[in-house]
Amino acid sequence: MKWVDIAPEKRRGRAAQSNRSGRSDLSREVIDDGWGLPEAFEDFRTSVEIEEPRSVITRNTSPDVPFDRSLNPYRGCEHGCIYCFARPTHAYLGYSAGLDFETRLVARPNAPEILATALRRNSYKVAPLAIGTNTDPYQPIEGTYEVMRGVLEVLQAFRHPVAIVTKGALIERDIDILAEMASEGLAQIGISVTTLDRKVARLMEPRVPAPERRLQSIERLSAAGIPVRVMMAPVVPAITDVEIEAVMRAGSEAGARAASWIMLRLPLEVSELFQEWLSAHFPERAARVMARVREMHRGQDYDARWGRRMRGEGVYAEMIARRFEMAMRRYGLVRKLPALRCDRFAPPLARGGQMDLFQGALPPSQRG
Repeated sequence: MKWVDIAPEKRRGRAAQSNRSGRSDLSREVIDDGWGLPEAFEDFRTSVEIEEPRSVITRNTSPDVPFDRSLNPYRGCEHGCIYCFARPTHAYLGYSAGLDFETRLVARPNAPEILATALRRNSYKVAPLAIGTNTDPYQPIEGTYEVMRGVLEVLQAFRHPVAIVTKGALIERDIDILAEMASEGLAQIGISVTTLDRKVARLMEPRVPAPERRLQSIERLSAAGIPVRVMMAPVVPAITDVEIEAVMRAGSEAGARAASWIMLRLPLEVSELFQEWLSAHFPERAARVMARVREMHRGQDYDARWGRRMRGEGVYAEMIARRFEMAMRRYGLVRKLPALRCDRFAPPLARGGQMDLFQGALPPSQRG
C-alpha cells in the first residue's frame, strides 16, 4: 500500500512521512475527486492485534550477530524510529513499512507459554536468547500487555540466559527479575543511545524516552548489579556522528561497562522512508548524508553483504571505527560483557503432572 500527502496533524508523533510499501501493486492515494467537498481522514492512531504463534524462538545463522536465537514479543514498534531496519518485516503481514509499522502493532500474549513449552523439549540445547533485536520489547504497549514480563518470568524459572536490547524506560519495572538473573550470570542489557540532542531524538525516534531518561535507565540497571552496554545504534552520518565521544562518555558515567555501535542501515523500504524524513527535517544535509551512506556501500543505499552491512567500508567507515575505539578506551568501556552462563539451565518441574507430588519435598528455589 502507498499513501501520499499525509498531513502532519494526521501523523503527529510519528517519524514516517508516508505509508509506502514498495512491494505491492496496490496503492491508496489522497486525490481530489472534483466535488470540492472537504474529506475527513482519520489520524494514524495506535491499534493492536493479537497473534497466537505456534513458536516464538527465531533462529539465525548470520555471522554478523553474536547469537543464534531471538524472540520478539511484538511485531511493529510504536517507538517509530525512522531508521529501523526491521520496518520491512511488516510487509509480511500485508502492512506498510511506513506509518503502519508504527501504528498497526501485533502483540503475542501467549509467548511466555509457547516459550516454556519449547524450553522443556528434550531436544532443546541452551544458548543465550536475544530479545529486542527486531522490535523493542519495552515499547509503550508492553505496559498494557506485559508480554515481556511473562517471558522474563519463564526465563528466570528455567534459569535461561538472556540478552536484551531496548530504548524503553519500562525495563526498570523488571529490575527485580533481571537483578536476580544477573547475579547468576544469566542477564545483560543493551541500552541504545543514538544521540544526546533532545530535538534530534524527538524527530528521529518520536516515541522513545528522551536521551537523558535512557541514561537514567543505564544508571538504575547498573546500580542493581545488571551488566549494561551503551549502544550507539545507528550512527547517522552528518547528523549524529559528531556525538560519538559524548555518547560514550555519558554512557560510561551512567555506569555502562561496555559499548557497541552500528552504522545506519537502509534496506528495502527503509531507504525511501528515511530519505523522505531527511527532506522534511534536514533538507540542507540530505545530500551529504546519502553521499556518505553510498560511499560506504559501493555506491548503493545498502549493501547486504555479511561483514559489511553493520559497519560499511571505506575511509569514512574506518574513521568512525577508529573514533569509537579511542573513545571506548578513554572512558573505560570494553567491547564485550562477560559471557552469559548456560550451565545453570534447569527446567522447573512441570505443573499438573506426576512430578507435582514431590514438589513439597524440594527447596523453594527448585519448585516449579
